[in-house]
Amino acid sequence: MDANVESEVVYEGNDRLLLGIIMGVVDFWLFAQTTLNIAPDMSHDIGLDASVMNVAVAITSLFSGIFIVVMGGLADRVGRLKITRIGFYLSIAGSLLVAITPQGPLAAPVILSGRALQGLSAACIMPASLALVKAYWDGPGRQRAISMWSIGSWGGSGLCSLFGGLMSQNFGWRSIFWAAIVVSVLGLWMMRGTPESKARTAGGYKFDLSGVLAFMVAMVALQVLVTQGNKLGWTSAMGLGLLAATVVFGLLFFRIESKVSNAFFDFSLFKNATYTGATISNFLVNGAAGTLIVSLQLVQLGGNMDAQQAGFLTLGYAIAIIAFIRVGEKLLQRFGPRKPMVWGCLITGLGVLMVSPANLLLSDYKLLAIVGYTLFGVGLAFYATPSTDAALSNLPAAQVGSGSGIYKMASSLGAAFGVAISAAIFTALSANSESVNWLDGVITFAGRQDNLAVREAAIVALGFNVLMVAMATVSIVLTVPKGMKVQT
Repeated sequence: MDANVESEVVYEGNDRLLLGIIMGVVDFWLFAQTTLNIAPDMSHDIGLDASVMNVAVAITSLFSGIFIVVMGGLADRVGRLKITRIGFYLSIAGSLLVAITPQGPLAAPVILSGRALQGLSAACIMPASLALVKAYWDGPGRQRAISMWSIGSWGGSGLCSLFGGLMSQNFGWRSIFWAAIVVSVLGLWMMRGTPESKARTAGGYKFDLSGVLAFMVAMVALQVLVTQGNKLGWTSAMGLGLLAATVVFGLLFFRIESKVSNAFFDFSLFKNATYTGATISNFLVNGAAGTLIVSLQLVQLGGNMDAQQAGFLTLGYAIAIIAFIRVGEKLLQRFGPRKPMVWGCLITGLGVLMVSPANLLLSDYKLLAIVGYTLFGVGLAFYATPSTDAALSNLPAAQVGSGSGIYKMASSLGAAFGVAISAAIFTALSANSESVNWLDGVITFAGRQDNLAVREAAIVALGFNVLMVAMATVSIVLTVPKGMKVQT
């Protein structure tokens, strides 16, 4: 028997294993993503420039997105439990580096290294843990496990701003990352005794180094261009060079992956329309994560609120996404994935629209933001389980890890570029009020007039997030079949 072929393990997932898996997911979404809210506090404390801090915020999702498919493929072959555990160890190392980041010249390399390790951790845990869910749960039990996994993922993203603000204001922002280490250790302990799970594959495995390198160069070049383009100059030699590198290596990546037999990114999976719709819409919906960094910085920079006060605006988001995740599961069982995915996107888009009117008085804006974030959470809750189940249900058994990796890559890269582009738009326009002075004649800004640049920049940046959700809705309508039955 080939070394990569393993007899199927008969094992039924239990709540202890599921909780351990969720802790790994929470490490990323609840702890690592708190930077969306506490970035101003971190930047001020360690003396980082705003543009460098934007890179530190986005680099975790970027590294997760770059490596998540690779780690998903490795999980299928070397063991899904093994890769999940490696993810926990990387989370501990990355959180430790962020927690001990010093002031001064070492601040940037230390925090960027820690954030990159946190991204690598997510790249291991996300696809491998989803593959474990499919391997050890089935039917309604699997849908429940996915819902609980989604509560850890989407619920963690909902709680991160509130949690980060509370921890930062009361215990210091570094306490967040010490707590992440504790959660990682607990997660490792709760997964003990679980048998290994591997795909039943035949033939030798050769690592797709050329494809991974081409993909990495393209993504890093694009990320640097997006986050630093305004500072470097969009038409400067460096800016044009980064654009050229993105295009050239992006095309090279597509060419390599289309021809090699050991491609880490399997384009053939996209022959399934439902998987395609779930993955593309997942990228676009997660792109709306930029809503958080823009609206929370708006009320801090433009309204003089602190991180804790800003975080409380997202309380409805956190409550709604946790409360309604199981509703999304029930909608999936009754209607199939298409309808709840569309409904979720529409509600999410409405939520983003409601946090967009930065022209209002702060007191009025806060009320709209509370309602808007609640709708944002309801929409994502409706979307989460139907989308994830649609993707997993349409994957061949031997490609669950790699296919889950592509699906989660979509969410990580969507969040990375959504946050990066939103932050870049906001930072660039708020630093140059003349860039958006045309809004003065279109929208009346109530109250203070000394913060118009920040408020105008926020409206434009949040408009980008509305566009992302609209495109997600269209992608679902065009790809996910009507009346599709739920696979159990």
